[in-house]
Amino acid sequence: MTQKPPSSRRAGKPQRPDRPAKAPHKSGTRGAKPGTAKPAAAKPSPDGDRIAKVLARAGVASRRDAERMIEAGRVSVNGKKLTSPALNVTDKDRITVDGKAIGTPDHERLWLYHKPSGLVTTNRDEKGRETIFDKLPENLPRVMTVGRLDLNSEGLLLLTNDGGVKRKLELPSTGWLRKYRVRINGRPTDETFAPLRKGIEVEGERFQPMDITLDRQQGANAWVTIGLREGKNREIRRAMEAIGLTVNRLIRTSYGPFQLGQLKPGEVEEVRRRVVRDQLGLEDAVAPETRRKPTRRRR
Repeated sequence: MTQKPPSSRRAGKPQRPDRPAKAPHKSGTRGAKPGTAKPAAAKPSPDGDRIAKVLARAGVASRRDAERMIEAGRVSVNGKKLTSPALNVTDKDRITVDGKAIGTPDHERLWLYHKPSGLVTTNRDEKGRETIFDKLPENLPRVMTVGRLDLNSEGLLLLTNDGGVKRKLELPSTGWLRKYRVRINGRPTDETFAPLRKGIEVEGERFQPMDITLDRQQGANAWVTIGLREGKNREIRRAMEAIGLTVNRLIRTSYGPFQLGQLKPGEVEEVRRRVVRDQLGLEDAVAPETRRKPTRRRR
């Protein structure tokens, strides 16, 4: 008996037509009817700036106070009273506060101010003491301070009209060195400051290592230069007290790239817009300055 070859077993049987291949499954379309699946629409990025930021830039109030004004129903946009600060506005929107249109928001600006000793770095003082805002020039717009200097400290204090700039300058991650000229009572040696160079804990608060240089002895006092990368409340005074020394004068001479220079006590000087843009990475926010090149006169 001879066996038929395997190919002849199906011989004579009708061939089934090839079935069409199944379409590959698409993620997210299981159970959907053909033609009903729609791609997810990308969320458009909001245009403009938050209303509180715009009010602050226009010199109306700080962002926090602006939010309170909005919640109190004092702010309207395009004739509609706001009840929440969660709104972005553009130059095309008409903004009013208590029925009066606000001015055009200003660009980010920064000033150097030589704070004199004896002034409080706050908007209002509960004890009725004079603040730096009592002594600032009248032509200065509404500004806020970058950090603080205590009542008896003096020297460089940065001022800005923009809350974003303020936060950026105050962030510890910025890591800008702040330098101080400090006069202390006593006769310290270079080794006296060893604990402060390593970092010290005062009343449960940890102070980062300080850069300290002993400059000179002047009678009963010594002058030192101190560099910090963070500014905690009365940090230098408290650290010196912890090693048995008393600060009787403290002058901040620089804050990152910004220098006190020859600025006299009480004087204010605006930082050039180009410098602000370059140092703070605000290239898209502030247009470059256009200055005429000086022409040389022939003698």
